[in-house]
Amino acid sequence: MNHIERRNAQLPYISDDSVMEEQKVCRRILQKLNFADRSDFDTLAEIVKELLGKSENAFINPPFYCDYGKNIEVGKNFFANYNCTIIDVAKVKIGDNCQFAPNVSIYTAGHPLHPVARNSLYEYGIEVTVGDNVWIGGNTVIMPGVHIGSNTVIGAGSVVTKDIPDWVVAAGNPCRVIREITEEAFEYYYKDRKFDEAAMEEIRRYREETEACRHYEK
Repeated sequence: MNHIERRNAQLPYISDDSVMEEQKVCRRILQKLNFADRSDFDTLAEIVKELLGKSENAFINPPFYCDYGKNIEVGKNFFANYNCTIIDVAKVKIGDNCQFAPNVSIYTAGHPLHPVARNSLYEYGIEVTVGDNVWIGGNTVIMPGVHIGSNTVIGAGSVVTKDIPDWVVAAGNPCRVIREITEEAFEYYYKDRKFDEAAMEEIRRYREETEACRHYEK
């Protein structure tokens, strides 16, 4: 196996010239994205599609950083706010309707603990998956191998080192489940603040028209 094949198999690999040639392709696209006119939303969306490949209504507020781009798989309506970093040595799978606040980082990459093994230049990538309808708060770090369940919220400043289930609020360092998200949360937009009736009417109409979060499932 060459080192690209080893990397793609989630085996230890070395970033040799062939690996770095792949990264050059991504860096050229990132150069366009990160230096484009920030008010030209159409052009930004086009560059995001070039970077990620298959995507539907994905938008990223630059600056954005990744290693390959092609290893990031996003669902419908993906949004990442400023200064997002996704080290996509391994596959990063993100579901529909996911929102990332500023400074979210996903790391699939890692290095051996022992200094001799680490200094040999071998590294690895373990894939990360994020379910549908997930909101990840600002300054969150998601570590290699983590799975975050659908309809979950990760609080700002979290370091996610282990899997997080569906339909929960989780936060902290290390990130842990704080509570479940139940149907009672539907009427509230922030803590004890309820939506006004005008907004609530539109939200109910949206709920009737879309499959997203239509039913609460534990």
